[in-house]
Amino acid sequence: MAKSLPGLSLLTLLTVASGQILTAAAALGQSEPEVLDAPTTQATTAKASISPLASAPLSQPTTTVTDWIAQIEASLVQITNVRLEATEAGLRVILETADGELTAPTTTVSGNALIVEIPNAVLTGEAFEQFEPAGGIALVRVTELPGDRVQVAITGTDTVPAVEVNVAATALTLTAVPGIAQTDEGDEALQIVVTGEEGSRYYQPSATTATRTDTPLRDIPQSIQVIPQEVLEDQQVLRLNDALRNVSGVVTSINSPRSQGFLVRGFSGASILRDGFRIIFGGDGNLGSAELSNLETIEVLKGPTSILSGAVQPGGVINLVSEQPLSEPAYDVGVRLGNRLLIEPSLDLTGPLTADGQLSYRLNALVRREDYFRDFDEAITRSFISPVLRWDISDRTDLTIRLEYTDERRPDDNGLVALGNSVANIPFDRNLGEPGDFAESEILRVGYDFEHRFSDNWRVRNGFRYTDSNVFTFGAFTGFGPLNETTGDLNRIFRLLDQRSDTYELQTNIVGDFNTGTIAHRVLLGLDLFRRDSSELFLTDPFPAPINIFAPVYGATPNTLFLVDDRDTRQEGLGIYLQDQVALAENLRLLLGIRYESVQQETTINPNAFNPNTSTSRQDDEAFTPRVGIVYRPIEPVSLYASYAESFIPNRAADAQGVPLEPERGQQFEVGVRAELLGGRLVANLALFDLTKQNVATPDPNNLLAQIAIGEQRSQGIELDIAGEILPGWNIIANYAYTSAEITESNDINSPVGNRLAGAPEHNFNLWTTYSIQSGSLEGLGFGLGFNYVGERLGDNANSFRLDDYFLTNAAISYERDNWQAALNFRNLFNVNYIEASAGTGRFFNIYPGEGFTVIGSFSIEF
Repeated sequence: MAKSLPGLSLLTLLTVASGQILTAAAALGQSEPEVLDAPTTQATTAKASISPLASAPLSQPTTTVTDWIAQIEASLVQITNVRLEATEAGLRVILETADGELTAPTTTVSGNALIVEIPNAVLTGEAFEQFEPAGGIALVRVTELPGDRVQVAITGTDTVPAVEVNVAATALTLTAVPGIAQTDEGDEALQIVVTGEEGSRYYQPSATTATRTDTPLRDIPQSIQVIPQEVLEDQQVLRLNDALRNVSGVVTSINSPRSQGFLVRGFSGASILRDGFRIIFGGDGNLGSAELSNLETIEVLKGPTSILSGAVQPGGVINLVSEQPLSEPAYDVGVRLGNRLLIEPSLDLTGPLTADGQLSYRLNALVRREDYFRDFDEAITRSFISPVLRWDISDRTDLTIRLEYTDERRPDDNGLVALGNSVANIPFDRNLGEPGDFAESEILRVGYDFEHRFSDNWRVRNGFRYTDSNVFTFGAFTGFGPLNETTGDLNRIFRLLDQRSDTYELQTNIVGDFNTGTIAHRVLLGLDLFRRDSSELFLTDPFPAPINIFAPVYGATPNTLFLVDDRDTRQEGLGIYLQDQVALAENLRLLLGIRYESVQQETTINPNAFNPNTSTSRQDDEAFTPRVGIVYRPIEPVSLYASYAESFIPNRAADAQGVPLEPERGQQFEVGVRAELLGGRLVANLALFDLTKQNVATPDPNNLLAQIAIGEQRSQGIELDIAGEILPGWNIIANYAYTSAEITESNDINSPVGNRLAGAPEHNFNLWTTYSIQSGSLEGLGFGLGFNYVGERLGDNANSFRLDDYFLTNAAISYERDNWQAALNFRNLFNVNYIEASAGTGRFFNIYPGEGFTVIGSFSIEF
């Protein structure tokens, strides 16, 4: 293979040049000069040193540049073929050479990938790539790098694989196994043992949410951000709203006792998934506060995702990825303590159940108790347990059974109220309900994941989830108002709300890899079935129980509760989708997909205190939603992408005849660039987007009780996310978002064209960075510092009141030694008063302040 002079490795030039100098010196009869040993390189956790780079053989001195270049080219070893061989434990990657022995490689770690770099080598053919070639191995990629280098990247599914390197005369063999490998050291073998803790703790190189396949982020033509477990641990995150500060363009919209809600790219109602299954359907449901203690990562895919997620809002989806059982025993016991009498003992146990390792388990459990940060008598208590059982039926078939149970009790908090054009100027911890108001939630989820691999290229996957949710709330409700803005008197009514639901979801898909000529395809064909049966009882005391927001007097009690709403709802969905990930060239990828979705909803209104009749309404909607994207890598670490995607979700409103309105539709155009920096330890993603939601319900000018679907909302912006390791021990996660979200079509005089969407800040910035001392007597001592800034927001779509911007400071100090670690985290260090969320549902409720100064101490030990 011809090579021009600029493409030659500097080290190769110096090596050959030194050979020429030594040969010339000998020819002149001079004494042989003293030569320093060639520098050696060593793998991050190698058990044996890597041999020095091989020097070019000495030859007669060259007399021309052409001869010099020819001699250098002759010193390069050509890799003529790459092939894979399955082993009982994993996989062999064999690099065959035409003639000559490859130099022992150097290694680095990037997320779950072990990067093996071979100097003084070239590929005679095209780059090699194979997805999921063996259990526990997600990807093998062999590419040629500038400077006469060849790179082999072996990416593990759950953690960095262990690799043994053997160099022979005609081939270099990499024997990879998932997890930790133990082999005998020898003169010919290099043992590289890497655990999942090495490399970049804050950067995950792949995700499943965007494609339902384990695809490298650099090959996804849409913005997706991954929050690793290490970030959650370093920040001592208890709740999802705190975790999502690590992603640009995501802010909390609701933080009620019954659920948490989030705006993504300016649009509310972002759906939340657990391992790809919807916890909520169509932006609604009784999620409660999702438990994070058993999570591996949180993946946030921005923009329309209906191609795989079905009927969801266009802003994006949030996927909570659970921990899996491990093949090696690991036991972690911990406790958290905090300044509001927080106490949280927890455990995380995993390992094999049988000697052959075919059965393995994982068990996460905790109990949490803490005082609420606002003036309620009711504390927050939670119990959580999640056992998982994995059965490796054969080397091609596995089954995972999982269960989650959460039982929580907390205050029934309706938040604050707006007064004039801002939130009422009262203490933010003031309770406008009654001290004993409470909410209870009990959620059970069970299900399984099954996979069978017909071959290395074809597999079928089937998964099922059942969720039983029960939420009960009782308290003095402020949502109906009104508020006398002169006197401060606020009307309340006592309410009892009992919500129950049973949700069933089945997912089946087939994944296949094949080629058409020189073009590689990864095809995903799937079927989703969904059903949710829910009931709601709403009882109120029609007699008001007023309170003065400036000088509250508590002690009101209800008289008689009347049933005012009793309804049963069944939602059913069917989705069929086809997706093709096309490798047009080694550096050019195309993503094509389309989904057909059919959704039915039937609602029965049962007799209540004010209506003795029963009525039933039915809504049927269907839609095709496409997605197309392209990724181009001009150089290995940089990906340029562009995409178009659509969303679909049924409309809850109805026209004058009671017929449901047309479904809301969303469309997004996005372009971006993703770069892996510092050898893959740090990743940056810059995205520009234009997102529109149509068929938004607005008032019918001819019927005050009806609505029409002519509204349109649009969000445009730019987002920047950075995550990874700057230097050994120095990690960072930072993001910035500029979002312009406004109403673009409307006939509503209260929400006219040009108004900003409720709760969406124009500017949002977050930073978190940690440093851990790597050596010496203080090794293991770490420090963390972070900032959160959220710009000014509007409290509702009428833009009738504003929420001030806020800036929070967070810090941490930690110490890790041997098998234990301790940490002290400080949130809102300067005790700033701020409004974290406004759902945009009115001026009298769902306006939630954020927590004040918070201290969380933690201690954990591993066995």
